[in-house]
Amino acid sequence: MNFDSFILISGFLLAGFSVIGNDVIQTLGTFLTSNHNKHWFTLWIFAAVILTVVIIFGWYVNDGDVSFGRLSMIPFPEEVHWWFILSPLLLLILTRFGLPVSTTFIILSTFSGSVLINKMITKSVIGYGSAFILALVIYLIITNVLEKKFIEHSPKNVKIWTAVQWASTAFLWSQWLIQDFANIYVFLPRKLMFVELLLTLIVLLCFLALIFYQKGGKIQKVVTSKTNTKDIRSATIIDAVYGSALLIFTVVNPIPMSTTLAFVGVLAGREVAIKYILTKRIPKKTTKLLFADLGKVFVGFIVSIFLVTLLKYFGEI
Repeated sequence: MNFDSFILISGFLLAGFSVIGNDVIQTLGTFLTSNHNKHWFTLWIFAAVILTVVIIFGWYVNDGDVSFGRLSMIPFPEEVHWWFILSPLLLLILTRFGLPVSTTFIILSTFSGSVLINKMITKSVIGYGSAFILALVIYLIITNVLEKKFIEHSPKNVKIWTAVQWASTAFLWSQWLIQDFANIYVFLPRKLMFVELLLTLIVLLCFLALIFYQKGGKIQKVVTSKTNTKDIRSATIIDAVYGSALLIFTVVNPIPMSTTLAFVGVLAGREVAIKYILTKRIPKKTTKLLFADLGKVFVGFIVSIFLVTLLKYFGEI
């Protein structure tokens, strides 16, 4: 193994572990919370099957490209530098502190020009605002009809709600994978051989198993701190709303975006609507919590900008 291969493979491994560790809670956090009484291995099998189907389907229909076109504007680097592994390493460190930072900017900034980065920032900010408004409107409508009842009464048709929630999770999980495979596979050739696909798939499934075994890790607190997220019915609606938001932005254009911002936007819009409907006001505690979550996400932007500047400095040496 030569130096270039070592750097790229190391980058892929670090990116795979850190991206899954940081971002998986956006899509599977409510799933883990509402199914906390089930064995982690059962939940992992469910998520692993969907991941396998999505990645093989994407590889097949896109002629070896598992990023679903998200890397079409980010060519494979002609020169490989040791500092390529700084971005996934930094993300790994931030993830250990439980910060839900934007993996898209931290990882892809290494390979992107300033024009594309600006486009990603614009799309991500619009994504946050759109997700917030979408969740706010939906929960203003359904809180009295559904969420209030969810809080006051335990589910009666548990089996039915379990089936519906697992279906909504499958939808959301697949949409997130389509968006975020680019953050992991940016270190590898844009077209993979079938053997390369299988090897990388095995690695990702192992990383996913570790996250499930740890029950989500520290970032899971972003989900559990919100109103009634342990209720399987509430979790079902959250997944459906977030998945719909990601689907909309998948259709808009192939420019990568921060799914983290969209996720925080959904949770924020939901929390504001529920608190307002139930209490006729928005408590200061709720406001502080939402700003704290948003602040953690914007750490990713600050770190990304610093990282881009640092990488350009190394590139000029």
